[in-house]
Amino acid sequence: MPYATGHLQEHPLPSGIVGALTLTGYQLLVDIAGVGAGRLGPQVFLLVAPEPDAGPADEMTHISLHQNRLGAESEAVAYQQLAAQLGYLRLSGYRLALERAGLRSKIGIVNPATGAIALQIPDKHPGKLFGGGANVSSLLVAARGLPPAGPPPDLKNPELLRQTFLALALSDDSTTGAEAAELADRAFTIAQEHSTLDPVAAIEAAKQK
Repeated sequence: MPYATGHLQEHPLPSGIVGALTLTGYQLLVDIAGVGAGRLGPQVFLLVAPEPDAGPADEMTHISLHQNRLGAESEAVAYQQLAAQLGYLRLSGYRLALERAGLRSKIGIVNPATGAIALQIPDKHPGKLFGGGANVSSLLVAARGLPPAGPPPDLKNPELLRQTFLALALSDDSTTGAEAAELADRAFTIAQEHSTLDPVAAIEAAKQK
């Protein structure tokens, strides 16, 4: 798979947008399949590595859904969950088409079965504009409601399996980032012992331990 764990840590932020890792306070909240959520003080945003076939002219990490100031800490959790869901969609076959809009990029979630954009993530959080219809929580609900793009991912790949478990663990509103990582590790161990379990069942079994 093209984006192993740690990809965004090694390819963090484009210069000239919100800075680089040397800026005080930068946090990479989650990194799954080249999709992550970043935070810099009161700012929060999605980070997306382009598709492998995007070409050398567009290799840098893109920033999307940039929010200048968080209204509440729960919004940071929603960004983390949305990033995890987008990573999970990419792992399951969806493609992420990135369209630059100034210094940020829109994300088109493309179903490969149809070639159509199933959902678009804006470049900037609209806040209360348009009645808040495209806020991070509503986008998360819409992303979770997308149908499967095709056959389930090949879970014989250990790296793919770990990232799938982490994405599923982060979808739980009651689970923190650190707890999600521990839950994903337990699920991975259970899946190795019981190869017939699907990822969701392995996560549920891990919660019981």
